[in-house]
Amino acid sequence: MEISATQVKELREATGAGVLECRKTLEQVNGDYEKAVAVLKEKGLAKAAKKAERAVKDGRVEVYAHPGNRVGVILEVNCESDFVARTEDFKSLVHDLALHVAFSNPKYIRAEDVPADELEIQRAKFKAEAAATGKPENVLDKIVQGKLDKYYDENCLLRQPFVKDDKIKVGDLVTAGIAKIGENIVVRRFARYELGEA
Repeated sequence: MEISATQVKELREATGAGVLECRKTLEQVNGDYEKAVAVLKEKGLAKAAKKAERAVKDGRVEVYAHPGNRVGVILEVNCESDFVARTEDFKSLVHDLALHVAFSNPKYIRAEDVPADELEIQRAKFKAEAAATGKPENVLDKIVQGKLDKYYDENCLLRQPFVKDDKIKVGDLVTAGIAKIGENIVVRRFARYELGEA
């Protein structure tokens, strides 16, 4: 099957993959655009996982003030090179992450960042709530784990549903950015300020 330059261009714009990779994938799936996107996204996620171990020494600090200046965010996101830190794709990702922090007010970046004492307090609270339901002991642990997962989803940035598209999690957005940009990306830290907050 003959693959046109237009098909390759569309696939490249949608996935961020290289021209040659797009052409090969389109040939592999006989020109089926949807299948090609799926194949490239899968490959991209595999590439993103490989890049996770690479050092991130550059990046960007984004300062975001929500309209009305009642909420402000300072966010540091790191990548591997200053070249990538200056690209529009990276700047856009960092801006979207800062906007998300302003809107969703996460407490931590990832589940591993929740302090052990906070986790124990939450676990005890959830266990007491579960015990009050009168369910059997073997079911209580599953209920507590489910409530802990929900706690992580509400309080950990990378597990929250993305504010602009709640079908994806923020962590998946970062992973997609790694696949598209081609470098490891790490959300390092953030501070969120709200007018009148202690």
